Amino acid sequence: MKTKIREYRNQAGMTQQELADAVHVSSRTIISIEKGQYNPSLMLAYRLARAFATTVEDICQLEANKRLDDEENGYA
Repeated sequence: MKTKIREYRNQAGMTQQELADAVHVSSRTIISIEKGQYNPSLMLAYRLARAFATTVEDICQLEANKRLDDEENGYA
C-alpha cells in the first residue's frame, strides 16, 4: 500500500524515530510503512493521521490504492 507518511513526516521536520515515538511503534515499523513493505493496522493509520492532523483516507491514499487493487484483481 502506498502512503503519504514520508511526505507528511518530512513536511513536519520529524525523524522516523520521532514519529514512531509519537504513535507508539518502533522506527522499523515506520521505515517499513514508508517503503510499502508493511500496511498499518487501522488503529495505527488513525494515530498517524491524527499526528499530522489529516484523515486516514488521505494519509493512506485509499482511493488510489483501491484503484490499483481493483486493476490488479480484475475488478475494474
